[in-house]
Amino acid sequence: MLEEVERWLSTRSWSATDRPLHHILAAKQRSGQSVSVVLPALNEEETVGEIVAIIRHDLMQQVPLVDEIVVVDSGSTDRTSQVAAAAGATVVHRDAILPRVPAAPGKGEVLWRSLLVTTGDIVCFIDADLKEFSSDFVSGIVGPLLTDPGVDLVKGMYDRPLGGAAGQGGRVTELMARPLLNMHWPQLAGFVQPLGGEYAARRSLLEQLPFPVGYGVELGMLVDALHLVGLDALAQVDVGVRKHRHQDGQALGRMSAAIYRTAQLRLARGHLVRPALTQFERGEDGFEPRTYSVDTEERPPMVEIAEYAKRKVA
Repeated sequence: MLEEVERWLSTRSWSATDRPLHHILAAKQRSGQSVSVVLPALNEEETVGEIVAIIRHDLMQQVPLVDEIVVVDSGSTDRTSQVAAAAGATVVHRDAILPRVPAAPGKGEVLWRSLLVTTGDIVCFIDADLKEFSSDFVSGIVGPLLTDPGVDLVKGMYDRPLGGAAGQGGRVTELMARPLLNMHWPQLAGFVQPLGGEYAARRSLLEQLPFPVGYGVELGMLVDALHLVGLDALAQVDVGVRKHRHQDGQALGRMSAAIYRTAQLRLARGHLVRPALTQFERGEDGFEPRTYSVDTEERPPMVEIAEYAKRKVA
C-alpha cells in the first residue's frame, strides 16, 4: 500500500464513536451550518418509513442535528411516497425537479436533482433500502464535516453480510470497483466501501461535480473529488453493519458494466466502442441473449445549471 494511503488511513479513518453526538451538535451550532438528509427511493415502502422515522426522532426531535429530510421518489409503483410522507419526510418526485430536462433512469440522476430541492450546507445521502437502520449512519458521517473544516466528503464504512455470512456482501465492490481503484487510482485504495450509498459532503463540493446518472455515481464522485480537493479532504467513518436488499447476479453485472464505463471515461475520456452489455437467460430453446444499454450520460456540475444559480442568488 502507498505510504500516502497508510498515512491517510491513520488520520482520515474514524469510528462513529470517536465523535459523541453532543460534540457534533456543539460544532454545528458554532459553525451555523445546516444539514440535509436525502433518500433516493424506488419501491422502498417496506424500509423507507422506518429510516425516516428514526432520523426524525433521534436527530431532529431529540437533538437538532438534521434540518431537513427529503425523499426523492424516482417513479415508485408502490406506496413509497405515502409511507415516507407519513413518517415525516418531505417527498419530491424526480420528474418534478428541473422539468425542462427530461429525467434519465438511475440513482445518480436522483442525487443530482436533489441538490435543487435541498438547502443544507452539508448533504447526507442514505439509501432507502436499509434494514435495522441506526441514526449513527447519519451522525457518524456528518460528524467530521461539522468538526473538521478540512474535510469535504465522508464515506460510511461497514460490514456487509450476505445471507448468514459476515463480510460477503459488496460483491461489485470486491470484483470490480476495488481492483479498478487499486490499479488506476491507488490513492483511493484505503476506502473500505467505495461504492457505499451512505456518504455526506459539503454542498460547495457536490455542486462542482458531474454526476453519472446511474450506478457509476459513487465511483465517479470519489474519483472526481480526489482530483478536485485532494485525498486529505476525503475521509471515512465506521458505522457498524449495513443490511439491505440484495440484487441478483445479473443486476450486479449491469451495475458492474456501468461502473466500468464510469472509470473508463475518467481514464481516457475516450469513445465507448459498444456501450452495451449482453447477458444470457435460459429460455424454452436454450440460452437466450438479453442486451442492455449501459448508461452513458452524465449530468454537468450543478453550478452550471441556470435554475440552480438563480436559486443561490435569491
